[in-house]
Amino acid sequence: MKAANKYILTTGLVVIICMITACSISYKFNGASIDYSKTKTIQIKDFPIRATYVWGPMASIFNNQLKDIYGSQTRLTQVKRDGDLRIEGEITQYAQRNKSVSADGYSAQTELSMTVNVRFVNTKNHDEDFERSFTATETYESTQTLAAVQEECVTQMSKNICEQIFNATVANW
Repeated sequence: MKAANKYILTTGLVVIICMITACSISYKFNGASIDYSKTKTIQIKDFPIRATYVWGPMASIFNNQLKDIYGSQTRLTQVKRDGDLRIEGEITQYAQRNKSVSADGYSAQTELSMTVNVRFVNTKNHDEDFERSFTATETYESTQTLAAVQEECVTQMSKNICEQIFNATVANW
């Protein structure tokens, strides 16, 4: 009886050890799926404003947020040139339009929109390369002036677009 118990215990331990070493699950809570053994650097060029309507601080707000998201959510080193991943583009559209009309026929809400064109190159896997536009919108009450809400709206739209770009480039899920 002792030999049978020893055999079962030994077999059980071997099976458990095999299962633990054979099955490894990697969770990444930031959503990035990067093979850091191959991909170590990222090059993010500043995005100039090519839109007809321009608000001066918009480019720096967007560029800083784009670099920050990769800096805080990946282990990639940001370089000036020859990055394993390369992101560049331009802010192509910044506009506002009436979104809704009140009962008295006047504009009740205004929608502000921002579009960014992105060119992405993955030097380790060119199948992932793309050129694509990303858009975000923010709505504000027409009783407010654009000057009063512009910084908050641009900051939120930039954050939204940067998350879209991050998901399209390194999340891959």
